[in-house]
Amino acid sequence: MMATSALAQFEGESHYPRFNFNAGGGYGIGRGDVGSFVGNSFFGVGGAGVNFGRVFGVSGEFMYYDLGIRPYVRETQGLQSTSGSLQSFSLNGIVRAPYSFSKLSGYGIFGVGFYDRRVSSSSGTILGGAIFQPSWIWWDIYCVNVQGQCRVPSSASPQTLGSSSKIAGGYNWGGGVTYPLGRWHHAKLYGEFRYHKAYQSDVQTVVWPLTIGLRW
Repeated sequence: MMATSALAQFEGESHYPRFNFNAGGGYGIGRGDVGSFVGNSFFGVGGAGVNFGRVFGVSGEFMYYDLGIRPYVRETQGLQSTSGSLQSFSLNGIVRAPYSFSKLSGYGIFGVGFYDRRVSSSSGTILGGAIFQPSWIWWDIYCVNVQGQCRVPSSASPQTLGSSSKIAGGYNWGGGVTYPLGRWHHAKLYGEFRYHKAYQSDVQTVVWPLTIGLRW
């Protein structure tokens, strides 16, 4: 009986998927300037990695997060037609709960990576002395205080609200639950919450993605 128990435990520990994959999407909650300029928006994510056992694994993950500017912000801050996105690649560690409850299993995830925030506008040129609008900071435009108003420096060369990209390092953490789908090659439905923060040189970019998808 002892030998059988030990063998069963050994087999349980040794038989696990060598690789892991995930694909999903959902609704992201914007925080800070993302919350002010964009609000909440949709995103997609996909990744692949290696398992070191049933509990520990690593995964490389790509995320595309839409940064469509709010209509109200466009209209009041002189942005006209705009588009934007946050694209990230992160390397994450995954820690899975060793036990499940009614087929539901939990896990935690933490990682670091690079975040590319891209925005573009058809607004054209901004002349020196113009009243500064808060969203312009994503286009790397700054202001000085002139008689109590924040204005683009009059001595500055004309600047454009065309395309702007800021790449920075950042980190993420979160967790989720999985539910097995039977014969789908070990596929599991998962729901997940994540916190992402990127340290761009102008302002930090913070989003809270809520994901539903599949893990293998």
